[in-house]
Amino acid sequence: MIQRLFEIDKWKLKSRNVEKDAKRLQESLTSLGNGYMGMRGNFEERYSGDTHQGTYIAGVWYPDKTRVGWWKNGYPDYFGKVINALNFIGIDVEIDGETLDLFQDTVTDFHLELDMETGILRRSFKVTKNEKAFLIEAERFLSIVKQELCLIRYHVTALDADAEVVLTPYIDGNVTNEDANYDEIFWLEVAQKAEENRATIVTKTIENNFDIPRFTIAASMESRVTNLKESSEAVAKKLYVENKYRFKVLKGETAKMEKRVAVVTSRDYEEQELAPKAEQILADLEALSYEILREEHANAWLERWQKADVLISGDDGAQQGIRFNIFQLFATYYGEDARLNIGPKGFTGEKYGGATYWDTEAFALPLYLSLADKKVSRNLLQYRHDQLDGAKINARKIGLKGALYPMVTFTGIECHNEWEITFEEIHRNGAIAHAIYNYTNYTGDSSYLENEGIDVLTEISRFWADRVHMSERLDKYMIHGVTGPNEYDNNVSNNWYTNYIATWTLRYTIESLAKISTTKKEALQITDAEIDFWQDIIDNMYFPYDEKWQIFVQHDTFLDKELRSTDTLTDTDKPINQNWSWDKILRSCFIKQADVLQGIYTFGDEFDFETKQRNFEFYEPLTVHESSLSPAVHTVLAAEIGREDKAVELYNRTARLDLDNYNNDTEDGLHITSMAGSWIAIVQGFAGMRTFNERLSFAPFLPKTWDKYAFKINYRDRLIEIAVDSKTVSIELLEGAPLELDLFGEAVQLVDKLEKHDYHK
Repeated sequence: MIQRLFEIDKWKLKSRNVEKDAKRLQESLTSLGNGYMGMRGNFEERYSGDTHQGTYIAGVWYPDKTRVGWWKNGYPDYFGKVINALNFIGIDVEIDGETLDLFQDTVTDFHLELDMETGILRRSFKVTKNEKAFLIEAERFLSIVKQELCLIRYHVTALDADAEVVLTPYIDGNVTNEDANYDEIFWLEVAQKAEENRATIVTKTIENNFDIPRFTIAASMESRVTNLKESSEAVAKKLYVENKYRFKVLKGETAKMEKRVAVVTSRDYEEQELAPKAEQILADLEALSYEILREEHANAWLERWQKADVLISGDDGAQQGIRFNIFQLFATYYGEDARLNIGPKGFTGEKYGGATYWDTEAFALPLYLSLADKKVSRNLLQYRHDQLDGAKINARKIGLKGALYPMVTFTGIECHNEWEITFEEIHRNGAIAHAIYNYTNYTGDSSYLENEGIDVLTEISRFWADRVHMSERLDKYMIHGVTGPNEYDNNVSNNWYTNYIATWTLRYTIESLAKISTTKKEALQITDAEIDFWQDIIDNMYFPYDEKWQIFVQHDTFLDKELRSTDTLTDTDKPINQNWSWDKILRSCFIKQADVLQGIYTFGDEFDFETKQRNFEFYEPLTVHESSLSPAVHTVLAAEIGREDKAVELYNRTARLDLDNYNNDTEDGLHITSMAGSWIAIVQGFAGMRTFNERLSFAPFLPKTWDKYAFKINYRDRLIEIAVDSKTVSIELLEGAPLELDLFGEAVQLVDKLEKHDYHK
């Protein structure tokens, strides 16, 4: 069921309701971030109703002890948690002695707006206190020019009478996590001080038992107020600092305040340097007005959009969806820091934990390859190489050689606490390997592969070689006890996708080893016997297949289930992950997300049209799409086999998954990594872009409800724009050297601008 809170607008999310019954959903959707930090769309004022106050700093986390009913050998020692940090946006408001509270107070003319084009959140409303009317206006942004900086502008206007207004900007370190096991508070105070117009607080994570460095955060605020101020005071107490300003506001006048906050962490500075550094950041900006800082920030966003925007004409809902997703992805990660990755919730919530999943490599990397400088994607790969030692530890912990990249991590060490994922969802290893191919194939840059990348590939291959076993009955290699991408089927034997990506990884590693230097090969201690064993696995891997349906079987016993399509589910069944027992889900045939189809999508050049069509027509009707990663893959395959209406249906689902709360779970936070799926759906689905075997190609179609769409991609030091309307496919080379590519299967030379008019050919 669709739950839509915001108006359809091409560049903005706009609402005219406080949404007291859906406040958490509203907060998730209006989250802000700048790659360094971010927060949910909480109000600055107090709100006594149901809310999820959340502020998060990139790379700051806590190793909470894994708590399970029955400990199993090999379990991760800790569960890595994204932790709620200092609330530094807060501003208490009193009018004639009464506290402003948007849950209790009746407000009119409410307007909430997230401007995605410039990365600014605005809000205004009218409220009556003591029979006097007031206009409240708030605006904030997290600078993408100076990433440690948050700016807030807050105005209170007396509309029809004089009043005393008190504005109290504060920083509150007394925060908790909603997912804490036993109501833990993760922060201790290190220092705090408050003085006129300024205040600073320093907090540090509590002790842990896992030899994980503790994190320290300093936040310093500066408040600038108008000359209507009558008095001010500064207060510092445990885990809390504030500045309080009293205004005498005459009818028609406005109490104006600007709150500037600088946040720094022990990731970048020694603990004793933090408070001075935060204060210095604010001092360095002393001469720059709010308007100048906002303009710099907005211009930086506009520069990003110049290359990244996808233009859709004829469907404003589709347009809003793709822009919202690109905005939130870039707000989460733009590649400035190779120590960071793309968390599944970004800065919008705490669910899942961890800094990265395999989603990054499988879904987000293709977008960043096309929409950002290649160093951004290179940093994503470097992140995994830097954590190779941790991946080796993961493999040893379960008694295997090589490297097992974690499902959830901050350091490379697995820190997820569900056994069917930690031990069994090992297909993630293949996604790490495929990302190296994807980067090399797309950019033409083999330097990562030949140096860091081959280290990763070799250790992943050693893991696969140790994880398989030989079935004497069939004389085939098999992989038992796994969970494939479909998490509604656990502990299965011979998941087709896992077997396939394991075999592909071995093959790609052998091919890559042939290209590296003898010195590098010797450093890896590769032997001919080892390569021969890998080749034997490649030649003799078992892949479940059904002759009747002529499909790849998801796993050995999948076809023994009661098979029925999703249209037999009732509204009270859906989503099944919220209405059925886990036992019932596991016994059912229903698929959470693409599994077999994930492999056919990933390795699309290795399967013919009929194979894709048969497998899609069998598996898609069984798929409930209750993973945010699901619709994009199905969109691409539906488009490829000519199911254009199905492709558009699934695009709308991936593009507006959070905006329309399709899976009834967005109140916990946005599905950041899957947001790349909406871009994949358009570019690889509707436009048919492929880059297999170092060859760029397109085969576009235009959705029936659209008039036109257009986008740009970076490709091998070129900037290319593709535009599709009802009559024409236009491809223009905006920057870079000439390029030969394929359009509808025909080789064409792209020099400056190419137009193909017989679009339906």
